[in-house]
Amino acid sequence: MLRPSPAPAPALRSVLAALGSPTAVREARTPALRAAQGPLSPELPLPVHVLGVTGTPGQPPRTRLTGWRFLIRNGDRAIAAADTMLTPDGWSFSHFFEGPYVTSTERALLQAEALPVPYQPRLLSVPELYMLTLWLHAEPEADGATTAPAAADLLVPLAPAPPGIAAHRPYQVADLLPVLSTRLAPPPLLGSAAPA
Repeated sequence: MLRPSPAPAPALRSVLAALGSPTAVREARTPALRAAQGPLSPELPLPVHVLGVTGTPGQPPRTRLTGWRFLIRNGDRAIAAADTMLTPDGWSFSHFFEGPYVTSTERALLQAEALPVPYQPRLLSVPELYMLTLWLHAEPEADGATTAPAAADLLVPLAPAPPGIAAHRPYQVADLLPVLSTRLAPPPLLGSAAPA
């Protein structure tokens, strides 16, 4: 059961304005969006957090909110997505895109909807690993803009996932974050002792 948090109104307005702009849609690198017949609607707003490297061994990775993503629905399926970003003037439209993460996000959301426990869906990006996960936050009433992953949260890597990490498999935060932290850790300096 999913309980999405509402997107900031300016983020939604900026996506609606972009969808209503023939120039923005025509210039987007999204053939499915340009070829769509019928109405397009932004749905399922998901806060996008980025997982960062702390640089300190033993410290958990930090997260920060970087935007909101809306799946763009045409009929009964998502054909593209729209990202917004925070600017000095507030939330604004960033870009449209399509590709494997759109269908993978939709698939992961359908899988999560069948879970018996309510979760707040978010996206967690790990740019250094070219990885995106559906972050199922165990506090469904929390503000989507805050909080680092908690022990009760689940992370569902979206396809394509990095080698050695199964896509569409729910991981406990305690199981996946150490793997990601190890992969994100800077290599030891030449001549320094390797960690034990």
